[in-house]
Amino acid sequence: MSSEFLLEQNKNNHLYFRVGDNKYAVNSNSVLEIIKLPLLDYPQRLPNNIVGLMKYNHFVINVVDIRFYLNIQPTPYTTANEVVIIKTDETIIGIVVDKVEGILPFVTSKVDSLPFIDKRMLIDALYKLNDETIFIINIFSLESIIKGSDSFEPYNVQTLFPADESSKSLFALRSTELAEKEKFQFVHEIYTKDKFISFMLNNNHYGIKLRYIKEVLKDTNIINVPCTPDFIRGIMNLRGDFIAVIDLKRFLNISPSVYEEKNPIIIVENEDLTLALYIDKINELFEIPDEIIPKNSENSVSFDIIYKDKVHTILNIDRMLKDKRLFITDM
Repeated sequence: MSSEFLLEQNKNNHLYFRVGDNKYAVNSNSVLEIIKLPLLDYPQRLPNNIVGLMKYNHFVINVVDIRFYLNIQPTPYTTANEVVIIKTDETIIGIVVDKVEGILPFVTSKVDSLPFIDKRMLIDALYKLNDETIFIINIFSLESIIKGSDSFEPYNVQTLFPADESSKSLFALRSTELAEKEKFQFVHEIYTKDKFISFMLNNNHYGIKLRYIKEVLKDTNIINVPCTPDFIRGIMNLRGDFIAVIDLKRFLNISPSVYEEKNPIIIVENEDLTLALYIDKINELFEIPDEIIPKNSENSVSFDIIYKDKVHTILNIDRMLKDKRLFITDM
């Protein structure tokens, strides 16, 4: 597989999420981070189309709920809500979502552009995923709408937030954690960081650079294959292509534990190979400044970093996909 193809495929990777009864997507290249909904500031003079303000990376950013722009009645938030932080050419915006579903490469032939698009339309295309429709958000239209002077029906968004003390305390704690994280981040680095996906193996945190990730799946049928190494969990059918599923714990010589019935799978690939990695849990998307990333590594495990007070082991996917154990030489 050529590097040009991988580059083009990365352009088509989309983060998709659920808001109410519908699913929406934004290009993953625009995503800075995914966080749990924190306590938001809500000044008296805030426009009706803004849910609240949040301090992020030394900026104060607008947090929005796209349902207000689509004339969909909003439902109350809970502590389970998440915020997808996106960047445009000029600004950073937070979008409140119910749940991030995963990352998916959008096949161009399955994308239907809408006719009569103008810069004020939030949705500019649709994507067909099995029997579902995913609405693709034009982040530049979103930016234009937020900056514009369009009037929206008055709505007391504070009534959407839970009023019980337990929830309010949790929202406040998340805001504190965000503030503490800022001391490790600098404004000039925001466009020069590499994005990683964080995930769990047992109780340990790991990460993979986003550019190696083809897809993240949460419900996959795995076919057992006899007479294979113990780290091969089986094979899976990904739209007609059969891909080996690697039990990442066994591959990395980590003590195996009991898996859930349907564990998430990360599809990774480089120019030479595509593999499915069987893991415990997907955490979030995060960024690491370029200057602290080692340029070379001889091991599958590349380096450790501290993120949100947790040690994350970042995997060297290029090195891992060249491991001799993945290639059968004797028949």
